[in-house]
Amino acid sequence: MEQIRLAFGAKDPNPAIRRLIDGGAAELESGAQRAVSDKTEKLAVLAVPAEDAMAMVAPRRRSAPLRYAVTELLCALGAASAKELCYFTGASMPTLKSLEKSGILTLERQEVLRRTPLEDIPPAPPPELNGEQRAALEGLDALARSGKPAAALLYGVTGSGKTQVYIRLIQEVLARGRTALVLVPEIVLTPQLLRIFAAHFGKQVAVLHSSLRAGERYDEWKRARRGEAQVVIGTRSAVFAPLDNLGLIILDEEQETSYKSENVPRYHAREVAKYRCVQNSALLVLGSATPSVEAMYQAQEGQIGFFTLKNRYNQKALPQVLIADLKEELRQGNASSISSVLRRELEENFKREEQAILFLNRRGASRMVSCGECGQVPECPRCSVKLTYHSANNRLMCHQCGHSQPLPPACPSCGGLLNFVGTGTQRVQEELQDLFPWAEVLRMDTDTISAAHPHEELLERFRKERVPVLVGTQMVAKGLDFENVTLVGVIAPDLSLYVDDLRAGERTFSLLTQVVGRAGRGDKLGRAVIQTFTPDNDVIRCAARQDYDGFYAQEIELRCLRNDPPFAQRVVVTASGLEEGAVLRCCTRLRRALERDLPKVPGPWQLLGPAPAAVAKVNNRYRYRLTLTGQPDRAFRAMLAYLIKAAQKDKENKGVSVYADVDPYHS
Repeated sequence: MEQIRLAFGAKDPNPAIRRLIDGGAAELESGAQRAVSDKTEKLAVLAVPAEDAMAMVAPRRRSAPLRYAVTELLCALGAASAKELCYFTGASMPTLKSLEKSGILTLERQEVLRRTPLEDIPPAPPPELNGEQRAALEGLDALARSGKPAAALLYGVTGSGKTQVYIRLIQEVLARGRTALVLVPEIVLTPQLLRIFAAHFGKQVAVLHSSLRAGERYDEWKRARRGEAQVVIGTRSAVFAPLDNLGLIILDEEQETSYKSENVPRYHAREVAKYRCVQNSALLVLGSATPSVEAMYQAQEGQIGFFTLKNRYNQKALPQVLIADLKEELRQGNASSISSVLRRELEENFKREEQAILFLNRRGASRMVSCGECGQVPECPRCSVKLTYHSANNRLMCHQCGHSQPLPPACPSCGGLLNFVGTGTQRVQEELQDLFPWAEVLRMDTDTISAAHPHEELLERFRKERVPVLVGTQMVAKGLDFENVTLVGVIAPDLSLYVDDLRAGERTFSLLTQVVGRAGRGDKLGRAVIQTFTPDNDVIRCAARQDYDGFYAQEIELRCLRNDPPFAQRVVVTASGLEEGAVLRCCTRLRRALERDLPKVPGPWQLLGPAPAAVAKVNNRYRYRLTLTGQPDRAFRAMLAYLIKAAQKDKENKGVSVYADVDPYHS
């Protein structure tokens, strides 16, 4: 409640929130929250003039050398933290308390702001812009100076220098006394951007993301609230940062699905950013090398501003892309994760002492294990998904609910031998170490960066020590900039391409384009290898050519034929519960109610279901869905909210929860 009040300036948000809850647009949940308070430290301050203090300790200099040393240092500093005095003199707190009793110093409590770990970075001059960048900056700044809410798409190929445009635009906004908010899709991108922005804006920058400790987040939030930080960088939830006089919001890599919260409260950072820009007459910049189909459609229809960066900064060439046909690899007897093409390019990289990034969007060692005799595949007892094998702990794990169990020595059903099927990042790392035992291989996925800040340490190691190979999931696909990385390998793009998702092609094209763009960011020419079983697929071919325009032309035609976004919106109503029959009956009753009431609101509407969700059971809760396609207006939302509220109150639906989500990004 406090964050809502501070973010939107409402004196009392409770009446508005109560109306949202009554209308079914919001839910009120209570739960335990970790207490976070101000961090303080003891500060020692001289209580008497320095000359008097030294005179008071001089007679016992030899018998009480620590008292003398502390007083001497404090006289030089005037005031210092008790911790620092003890560290530099070897004294302890009893010594300081003794000096306090003698009237030489006083010990006070002082608030100390926790800061995220960031090395001292020398200031950098304003970035030099080329002609394309200057044109984009001038157009964006004109919108920012208009005094009206505005939005614009900044479409630039990978390496075109969008970040440099962001920096110059923020400088212009700050010069007018306003503040700026920069959102990134992945926590792993925050340290790199923070390093760049700190070089230009120094202590004006605050950072907000979930990997910070609670106290660190609290302190950064206070710096933004107090006006000590005029630029906030963060992930999705940073869109609520309490910045006054907001003049600019930048959504970098705006197409990323991580900007959509699939949990309560369900929101898209882009939509919240639009609202804040309207409230503050600010500019919203959507930046991407592979814009979402919706954003590009709005730009081409003239609904938002449109600025392009068609060339890499300083005219650097895009990476040369090779496609490895995995069907041909199998015919030649190579069943490993590393094709002969990629192996040859890696060997060339090692000779040149250059670095490589390998991308596979699946963590773990193997996708699953199966019995060679009866074919049984271990499943999660709480979810309708197969378990993934992790060799580091020799366990089978569920990536939905976190369930973990030891790998059995044989098939639990028939005692047959277990086979490992598929590949994960862990398996790729092991295969690389077998192929190139002299080369160090780092791995970055959610299994390796679960503690506070380790992704920063891992990336810093990769940068400073020039580790030959980094293997990772989509964390390595976007935004990372290493001058010595000249080779990128994409292990299995087919994993994300052939799934039941209307945005499967868009996501795959974006990931491929982004990860290929990590190569050749410095002075050396970049190369990329895409390994696939379907080399003739249009998405794969467009990504290999870095041809966004070609991909968009095909995709927008398909969306129009299927009446998918941006031509209509999908509203998914989900019912979940412990008893499958009760969940299905609830969905069936809700469908009948929708069939009765949909003709009363503007249409047309298409209604599908009930059908099981893509993952039908998660954490012992069965999930069924209804899918509506159309243009939701206020009347539709009110009708749907009423029906959902009625379903939740219906005694026949006891134990079943029902909720709606507009344009969900995940199954």
